[in-house]
Amino acid sequence: MIGQVAVRRFPALTVSTPRTEVRPLVAADAKAADEIFADRQTQRWLPVADESGQIDGLAWCTDLARQRRDSGDGDHYAVLRREDDRVVGCLWTRRTDWGARCTEVSYAMAPHARGFGLAAEAVDALAIALILEHGLQRVELRVAPGNVASRRVAEKAGFSYEGLLRNAGYVRGARVDLELWSLVAADLR
Repeated sequence: MIGQVAVRRFPALTVSTPRTEVRPLVAADAKAADEIFADRQTQRWLPVADESGQIDGLAWCTDLARQRRDSGDGDHYAVLRREDDRVVGCLWTRRTDWGARCTEVSYAMAPHARGFGLAAEAVDALAIALILEHGLQRVELRVAPGNVASRRVAEKAGFSYEGLLRNAGYVRGARVDLELWSLVAADLR
């Protein structure tokens, strides 16, 4: 068929680490997602316009996740703490380019789960699974320069700093530079 491109659905994925399980979000996770995205520290770094309001947890866990997955662009994941099966974070992939075999991952953690290395553990597991199990060659993280905690997650998850993308993003409607971090297939050898 001339002029049509086949859309690849984003792969279903669940990964476990010693302390976390990363799995697709479901409707039952909406309350936890609402709490994570309502946190002021989380809101400080989210790439959303000020007037857009808070992210709707139910839509994030269902319709928005399904649309992203079905379009092949990415997926939305829950980070569960294994000791109590509590949703303590959200991960999401986006900007997936199946021709270039790359995607971007982002994350937000509940305040009570920060500082314990759970985000880095979950991001690392997800990135490795995307590379080893699903053939991606590159997973990127983009971090606003003032977001020191997010930079630490990138470092602990084994990502390499590549440079600064000038005026490449926004947080709460304001333009910002973004640090580019990556994990590539060759890093796993």
